[in-house]
Amino acid sequence: MRFKKVVLCAVLIFFGAVLIAFPDRYLSVCFDGICLWAECVLPSLFPFMVITLLLIKMGAAQKAAKPFAKLSKKLKLPAAAFPLFFMSVCSGYPAGSRILSEYRESGLITQSETKKLAPLCSTCGPLFALGTVGAKAFGGNGAGVKLLCAALISVVGSSLVYCLFSKKRDDGKELKVMKPNGGDVLYSSFYGGVIASLVAGGFICFFYTLSKVLADFNIFMPLEFVLAPLLGKEIAGGLCTGLCEATGGCFALAGAGGFFALPLAGFLITFGGASIIAQQMCYLGKCGVKAWFFIAFKLLQGAICFALLCLFSLW
Repeated sequence: MRFKKVVLCAVLIFFGAVLIAFPDRYLSVCFDGICLWAECVLPSLFPFMVITLLLIKMGAAQKAAKPFAKLSKKLKLPAAAFPLFFMSVCSGYPAGSRILSEYRESGLITQSETKKLAPLCSTCGPLFALGTVGAKAFGGNGAGVKLLCAALISVVGSSLVYCLFSKKRDDGKELKVMKPNGGDVLYSSFYGGVIASLVAGGFICFFYTLSKVLADFNIFMPLEFVLAPLLGKEIAGGLCTGLCEATGGCFALAGAGGFFALPLAGFLITFGGASIIAQQMCYLGKCGVKAWFFIAFKLLQGAICFALLCLFSLW
């Protein structure tokens, strides 16, 4: 643990020193990161973040879970899984983890149930997949539909297999329903949505700038050297960028083009990259979800999405 802290401190000191040494270069990069968030992420995140928080705080999401109680039990999932997954899919990263944290803190699900639901409620939103990546980055032509379908299949399929083969969840716990508290529901939902959206923007800006610093100083060179013969130099560079910040990586992959551009973009939006993983762990870490478990699961889901999109491209 001490070694990890030393390495992290060294990276942060290096990052800060570079920003001070080259302000002309990285002030504009930082601004580009803010623009990327404002144009591509905020419109698809903030409205749904508020909507999901309102549904939870008014008790509507909890009541909607009751019809799925029997099916959820057969799948070894809490009844809350269906509305939580639906809200997660509509909202995208990191809203799924945010509402899971809300449920856990309110005592609506247990820690073991949170662990089961964490990979299932970790999806990109349809506006992001169809609009930002599919239309803006890849120019439409069905790319967004392929991305969204492959991402959802990989997330749902892998999560259900994990749940079916995991230990049986505890039964006998009645589903609680939150009691709305007048005007506080509206205020707290908007406040929570604003804060969560701003935090997401901070992460995107930070990791977008960090990815540019790492690329400028050739930190990615060893990985690019390994991947370039297989994928091509530009594709390898876009993938390495996306492993740090997924949105910028998807645009880089789209600009490079080629057979693997779309499958690798699918891998990135399903895995999430360091920026999205860090955003989600801010919420999931408080709920007892281990980082190694979540990262490994997201890598598996990303690999499945990559394979599916390769098959879609061949067809």
